[in-house]
Amino acid sequence: MPSKNTALPEEQRTKLIALLNRRLADAIDLQLQSRQAYWNVKGPNFLSLRTLFDKIVQGVENDANLLAERIVQLGGEAEGTARAVTNRTSLDGYRLANADGKNHIDALSATLTDIGRHMRYASEQATELQDADTADLFTQIARGIDKWLWFVQTSKQPDS
Repeated sequence: MPSKNTALPEEQRTKLIALLNRRLADAIDLQLQSRQAYWNVKGPNFLSLRTLFDKIVQGVENDANLLAERIVQLGGEAEGTARAVTNRTSLDGYRLANADGKNHIDALSATLTDIGRHMRYASEQATELQDADTADLFTQIARGIDKWLWFVQTSKQPDS
């Protein structure tokens, strides 16, 4: 029988686990969208964008692992299957027709903006549920997302 964090009441843990699984779906979706950009980017900034997109994939994978670990610490089950992600993600779908760097930058900028907003709101919700540790985790991830957004947006060429 897995151990669970008994410092928090069961009802509170249940709500936190549901919140964490929603943001886990977003993180996995972002990871896949970033990988889509990595695989398909073309154009004059190919190598630098491909390197950036790969770093985002790796960073977001770490975030997803932190979210999944917190879910399990609270006694839940991290639900990261393709079906769970599809059913739970709050992110818009990635436009598969993107090809050049500018389109991938625009698409990922929009996605990063959305997920950052969702992570900050999740931090507020975790605070309302009186779980400072989970709130801090969401804040930490939001800060990282803001950094990736800055990197992506500054990669856009002035004439694009």
